[in-house]
Amino acid sequence: MNIFKAQEVGDEWLEVRAELVRAFEMSRAAARKEESFVFVVHHDDLLGRRGSGNAMVATGLLSAARTAAIEGSHKGWTANVLAYDDGSDPILIDRWATRLAEDSEGVTGELIRLGSNHLGKALP
Repeated sequence: MNIFKAQEVGDEWLEVRAELVRAFEMSRAAARKEESFVFVVHHDDLLGRRGSGNAMVATGLLSAARTAAIEGSHKGWTANVLAYDDGSDPILIDRWATRLAEDSEGVTGELIRLGSNHLGKALP
């Protein structure tokens, strides 16, 4: 299954780069096999609340998924991002990520948010 859960990183570029390379390698392998994939990120990282390194990873993965989705749409696979917050049930996170990776039913290039921390916020 092609699910990449972003790990926390510090603000040092080498850590950020290593995490982005890991994500790239997974997504490239999936794309070559014409398989869908999902990036899983912490919602607060999309808003820069947990450090600049985590924000660079999360927003980079969102951009990568949206770009990859263009290619996938021509070949029948999808790329999405699942964002969770601190209150999200890990089982629910896994269930949603699995569903999106196995059969997103045409949803591609999207950011799907679990939890309610994003409500009332200015979002990307």
